Amino acid sequence: MKLWGGRFTKATDKLVEEYTASIQFDQQLWKEDITGSLAHVAMLGKCGIIPEDEAAVIAEGLKQVAAKIEAGAAEFTVANEDVHMNVEKMLLDLVGPVGGKLHTGRSRNDQVATDMHLYLRSRVVQLVELTVNVQEALLAQAEDNTDTLLPGYTHLQRAQPVLFAHHLMAYYSMLQRDAERLMDSFKRINVLPLGAGALAGTTFSIDREYVAQLLRFDGVYTNSMDAVSDRDFIVEFLSASSLMMAHLSRLCEEFVLWMSNEFNFVELDDAFCTGSSIMPQKKNPDVAELVRGKTGRVYGNLMGMLTVLKGLPLAYNKDMQEDKEGMFDTVATLHGALSLFAPMIRTMKVRKENMRQAVAEDFSNATDLADYLVNKGMPFRQAHEVVGRSVLYCIENQKYLLDLTLEEFKEFSGLFEDDIYAALDPVQVVNARNVLGGTAKVQVEKQIAAATSQLVQTKDWVEQHGSKIKIDLL
Repeated sequence: MKLWGGRFTKATDKLVEEYTASIQFDQQLWKEDITGSLAHVAMLGKCGIIPEDEAAVIAEGLKQVAAKIEAGAAEFTVANEDVHMNVEKMLLDLVGPVGGKLHTGRSRNDQVATDMHLYLRSRVVQLVELTVNVQEALLAQAEDNTDTLLPGYTHLQRAQPVLFAHHLMAYYSMLQRDAERLMDSFKRINVLPLGAGALAGTTFSIDREYVAQLLRFDGVYTNSMDAVSDRDFIVEFLSASSLMMAHLSRLCEEFVLWMSNEFNFVELDDAFCTGSSIMPQKKNPDVAELVRGKTGRVYGNLMGMLTVLKGLPLAYNKDMQEDKEGMFDTVATLHGALSLFAPMIRTMKVRKENMRQAVAEDFSNATDLADYLVNKGMPFRQAHEVVGRSVLYCIENQKYLLDLTLEEFKEFSGLFEDDIYAALDPVQVVNARNVLGGTAKVQVEKQIAAATSQLVQTKDWVEQHGSKIKIDLL
């Protein structure tokens, strides 16, 4: 008989049992489930809701169950539906009927919510730490490339030259926002739902603040119905993860382009590429491509969760069982991507000369030609038209702007002088953008210095919050 089966007159249909069971995926919450139960039973004993000696027996039984699962000696069964009932059944088998007192004053509704809060808060800390590793890899490459020129693109057309370090720091900034979103989400994850019961609280005089203290939560839900039905914290995590995957995917797209013969700007290490089963010459950036592809599944997990929640009345509904697989999958997908990105970026070879050559073979200094005329007193719109005609002339004569003689320049405007060549030099073009956030070397070095200090603060957050949530109940 099911642990909840007293009201029923027949056994659950086997198909229903298999369809509704969640043990296939929620068993990975076993450690969180037992940790939450240890705090709960400690509170039951402290408050005199059950005798302290019985609370001690239950606690010891839970630790034995944990050891058994850890050793791979436990069997999770569909008949026991979910991780909570499987753990409780194992406990009953070990300590007998007294184990049934563990569930006093709680429901699976507030129990499962607690498990997910415990699970997600530790993963968020881990993911922030992994993000820092990727940012450090970007910083290392940026520091090595503060003199490396790269064509900057808009519409995938060469636009203006930039430092490669500046380009990489753009991705650092994206990941910093991602890390900050995850860190901020921790505040809403680290709230305790246990004690809300099924939806209305409990008649037992429990001490929720004591449980929060044992489990290192910053507070408790103040409304029992909200406590068991809230999945905002999961949606928020999935949303932040989706944005991070979008940023990683954009960088992956750059890697794929840059590794092609058409660009040949970088080479990813062999350890992060694969070959072809038929074409022996191929070196494919499969890691970058797969991260780009897996972005879609993370988006799907977010949309799935939002769709599950959109029509649910208060409080708990079985639909909410669908909250876990997407969360688990997103954690695993993001964890895997971040773990690979740091070493992939660190070992990337930058083909500096190819980048520099590309800058020399385009018209990305055309804006500076217009700025030159503006500084000589010509209105910008008129300068824009003059430069446009100059570029057209170059295209028709298979030249670049720096190939023109001074006499050719003067055919377009008498304002041109010998100093035009210095103004159009790619290094000067880059360093001329010496404004906050610009691509000039001095500004990029300021970005790198600020980022280095910023990462110290993020690391401090990881250390503080990692220590904060360490629980020694097991």
